[in-house]
Amino acid sequence: MIDQRLLTLRAFAMCGTVSATAELTGYSRSAISAQLRELQQALGMRLLVKDGRGLRLTSTGRYLVSQTDTLVTEWDRIRSEALTAGGQTQRRFGIGGFSTAASSLLAPLASELKTSRPDVQVQMVEASPERCFDLLLTERIDLAVVVAMQAASHVDGDPRFELTPLLDDPLDVMVPSTHPLAERGTVHLEDLAQEPWITAAPGSTYHTLFTAAFTAVGATPRIEHEAIEWETATAWVGAGLGIGLVPRLFRLGAAENVTRLHLEGSWQPTRRIVAAVRSGTQDSPLVRSSLECLKATARGILSRS
Repeated sequence: MIDQRLLTLRAFAMCGTVSATAELTGYSRSAISAQLRELQQALGMRLLVKDGRGLRLTSTGRYLVSQTDTLVTEWDRIRSEALTAGGQTQRRFGIGGFSTAASSLLAPLASELKTSRPDVQVQMVEASPERCFDLLLTERIDLAVVVAMQAASHVDGDPRFELTPLLDDPLDVMVPSTHPLAERGTVHLEDLAQEPWITAAPGSTYHTLFTAAFTAVGATPRIEHEAIEWETATAWVGAGLGIGLVPRLFRLGAAENVTRLHLEGSWQPTRRIVAAVRSGTQDSPLVRSSLECLKATARGILSRS
């Protein structure tokens, strides 16, 4: 069994401060400080030193943390196989993801687990991709659904995580229902360059995807407004302020005066949705069944579109 104090040291190495470590792990600041102090005493090593008002890892502490990845992965593997060998299931299962995944993919999964695994306490967390990976490493969650292009570049190939592709989520076009193109069902991106566009701010992932799409078709879009949330962009489209892209996974729901059009042509922007688990846990029966459920839900969403 991995000493919880060692996991806390790993979390501190990621976060850099006691306060941030406490927020990420769910412990109090005093509990984090106590665990770090006790670990130093138990190991007989100086792992941290004062740095102004805070703490920083010593070279010994940094080396110790750097060697724990294999240890933690192996423990996760042993724990998963032990549960499987005894026909048992872990009592708590944490799942997390970004907003549209939480509603379209994670909610059906949680509902399925509630029926098929009533003895398992399922906890859902809505969080950004970066935070999801941090929550995985601190064992606050066991499975995350993220947009691959929003995750840190170092996650691809990171031996601490096992990634499973779920779907390539196409981006559609939202237009006011009174728009001349609203009845067409499909549209080419290059035909929309002179429309007033609502998109994310420059520097954001979706603004980059947006501009790349138009570059690929040799057109320059006319950007009128910037919105952060899909709900905001949807409301602005409904108000007749412009048109915008929206992921297929995002449900327009009861949005007024908004029609979704599918893009066709040689270049259609998509975002890749992946599931992530800690390496060593991918063969757990609960993780395997959850991944199969997520894949089935994803296929169903695309087939209905």
